[in-house]
Amino acid sequence: MTVLEVIKKSSEFLAKKGVDSPRLQTELLLAHLLKLPRMKLYLNFERTLLPTELDALRALVMRRAQREPLQHIIGSASFCGLEMLVNKHVLVPRPETELLAELGWQFLSSINSHPPTCLDFGTGSGCIAIAIAAKCPTTRIVAVDISPEAIAVARQNAATHHVVDRVEFRCGDGFTTLNGADKFDLIVSNPPYIASDEIATLETEVREYDPRGALDGGADGLDFYRRLATEAGAFLKPGGKITIEFGDDQTKEISDIFTAERWTVESVHLDYTKRERLLTATCS
Repeated sequence: MTVLEVIKKSSEFLAKKGVDSPRLQTELLLAHLLKLPRMKLYLNFERTLLPTELDALRALVMRRAQREPLQHIIGSASFCGLEMLVNKHVLVPRPETELLAELGWQFLSSINSHPPTCLDFGTGSGCIAIAIAAKCPTTRIVAVDISPEAIAVARQNAATHHVVDRVEFRCGDGFTTLNGADKFDLIVSNPPYIASDEIATLETEVREYDPRGALDGGADGLDFYRRLATEAGAFLKPGGKITIEFGDDQTKEISDIFTAERWTVESVHLDYTKRERLLTATCS
């Protein structure tokens, strides 16, 4: 079978299994298998695949048909133009979270602290911290996560992108990993924000493969925002800010949580689909 024939047949199969963007998914799997940039597949449509290549592709397509995330199958996800190792221990980075990282490095690049300092609360794969370190080379970052397995993934990603000298990873329960000397110009966080009883309704790729600890925000999905509002201010420098990601229709509740703890909500930012997704606040 040629590359084009395989793409067509595999795309049809994934479509029948209800996988979104089946042709794109097939092309990405095949490009991964053949170690080619995806666009180069178009220059190789008439290439005949070897039997071993066909067998390997069938195995990958079957995994995707069973709703295993593409990023788990190929072992990485693109985030702000950087390839990040991902596996079952970390949340697969979402495109909207790139906006959180972008706001972070833009703010840190604008301040006069030397060096600027940032805390990434709940770092997971380390994608936010690493992207900020890559885009704002003067910044010093502390990245914390309660999961040792996630911290191990994040450290690998930091080594891959040569920022290990500027990102310090700490494993533990959030702010308990810090001390009184830890003060930051910026705190960023994409905390768990799904209500516990809603997790069962999520798409299979998320429900079955993302770690529950990275999804479950408690009964109403807001537990971590209460903690951030209560505890984060003690670790900000004067003029420092917090920028957080949140779920659909949570803007008012989170704004109220922070306002009640004497924060000033400066701005709410939209994601690529024009939904309110990020909030920036300063502590009074």
